[in-house]
Amino acid sequence: MKGSGVALITPFRNGKIDEVGYINQIKRQIKYGTQICVPVGTTGESATLSHNEHMQCIEIAVETCKNTNTKVLAGAGSNCTKEAIELAQFAQKCGADAILCVSPYYNKPTQEGLYEHYRAVASSVQIPLMLYNVPGRTGVNIEPKTAIRLHQEVKNIFAIKEADGQMQSIIELNTNAKDLMIFSGDDLINYPILANGGCGVISVTANLLPDKIAALTNYGLCGKLSESKAINNELYAINRVLFCESNPIPIKAAMYISGLLDSLEYRLPLLAPSKEHMKLIETTLQNYEVQL
Repeated sequence: MKGSGVALITPFRNGKIDEVGYINQIKRQIKYGTQICVPVGTTGESATLSHNEHMQCIEIAVETCKNTNTKVLAGAGSNCTKEAIELAQFAQKCGADAILCVSPYYNKPTQEGLYEHYRAVASSVQIPLMLYNVPGRTGVNIEPKTAIRLHQEVKNIFAIKEADGQMQSIIELNTNAKDLMIFSGDDLINYPILANGGCGVISVTANLLPDKIAALTNYGLCGKLSESKAINNELYAINRVLFCESNPIPIKAAMYISGLLDSLEYRLPLLAPSKEHMKLIETTLQNYEVQL
């Protein structure tokens, strides 16, 4: 499992998951070269989905990607280890290729607590597990030494999605755990991570521009670094504007403006962007061609 991944948004209609819209999104990702679909991560508003809704999104992704070359990396994280295990086991049962497990949020475990949490979740399933480090969201950082220890001591921990924005962490991981697969979790630095040994990206921007993210990633992985860098530079403006408010507020707005979503709905406490940011998103989108 490597290459171009999308952190899928979860579309809503009248407060419920828009199943048809979700299926169509995933089919569009497959059409434009996305290699990994990631349901119910941060971008999928997983924190405000019920467990049944969380499972529903995984099932839809697995069924839609069946018999294609696109893998499903199912979000299966929680700040409760027991709940994370339940989600991981469900993802495995319904046929996900691997799970993405965010570090426990709010309760701020120690590094030893993170180790035991991940060891417990990974040991509960046979499918591969990708660590997800996003300290700006969770309040705790998976230090490189902890990620390396987990990879060395837990057989099915194969990768880490790094979204701490620190290239130093990427270099330390690459230097000390050469077979640990590193994925970019920050669209602004997709190219630098690929150029420093990254194996792929899990992108928010790919919801909007899957063709561009796939090309950027594929160029980076086959050593065509100048081409990869050129696309990364081209996407700089949209990558920035998609984080003008908390993710996934701007990406959903951009998809709605572009005709990829029929309705603009969020789960409280998230709201639509301010008028100023909506205008900024609209203006920035004029510089990009969104394939429907």
